[in-house]
Amino acid sequence: MEQTDLRSPTVNAAVRPVTPQQRAARAARNGGEPTLEFTERVPYDAYVRASTLHGLQQPLSEDPGEMSFLMVSQIMELYFGLTCHELRHAQRELRANRVWDALPSLRRAALHLEGLNAAWQGLRWMTPADFNRFRNLLGEGSGFQSAMYRQLEFLLGLRDPALIRPFRRQTEVYAELTAALAAPSLWDDVVALLARRGFDLPAELLDRDVAVEHEPHPAVEAAWVRIYADGGPDNHLRLLGEALTEVAERFGDWRWHHIKAVQRTMGAKVGSGGSAGLAWLQRSMARVVFPELWSARTAM
Repeated sequence: MEQTDLRSPTVNAAVRPVTPQQRAARAARNGGEPTLEFTERVPYDAYVRASTLHGLQQPLSEDPGEMSFLMVSQIMELYFGLTCHELRHAQRELRANRVWDALPSLRRAALHLEGLNAAWQGLRWMTPADFNRFRNLLGEGSGFQSAMYRQLEFLLGLRDPALIRPFRRQTEVYAELTAALAAPSLWDDVVALLARRGFDLPAELLDRDVAVEHEPHPAVEAAWVRIYADGGPDNHLRLLGEALTEVAERFGDWRWHHIKAVQRTMGAKVGSGGSAGLAWLQRSMARVVFPELWSARTAM
């Protein structure tokens, strides 16, 4: 996904670097009070784009509860994007054989997923009657259609080419999803790393079509059993396994919270996007992220 360059003067003209000396001098001039006069846009707003963010909520009804639904959905979209950002950085480090350097991004990704899970709490008030007051106005709109969530699933190794079809009329989004589907997942990069570290993995596993969802393989499971057998402090692969496990577990928590939220607000009604709703989510949750990390624990 294309990223805005925050350093661009045309993008953030009011955001200028300040040295510690300049900051101290300004505090002395202000007598310890915050700066209240600026010649241009307030620097915080120029950087965070708060005024833009707060202008993105356009409810379709007069129901006061719809704002919660809309804003929590937007918060989740931001967390999807942030988690993808961290996982892509971890991928780059793993491809360069820098396992230790991949760990901070994976740990941050797990924390971002905790924030994503916490966002569900803002919708716990919603009963079917509350949702029904504005649900029909959403038409066929559904969280199922989140392109950034698909990016996150693809990065985690959950792949279904059919799920990018809704975006065919949005050419840029469709191209990004097609590229993500054709690129290795984070788990593909982990498996490739294990092979480079000398673990005996078959060629057909390493050369497979990455657009197809990874099938659990006993050789990958055996590699993780060996890795965890070494409890030494320098075993970075074991630390990698634990960081990945944390990401997978937090993502699983999000899917579970999603199911509970749907049960709370819709029961077993048909989904807005045409799916079977609750039943479809339950089937989806059966697909395991980083499967051999979990199955290997039986043999440890």
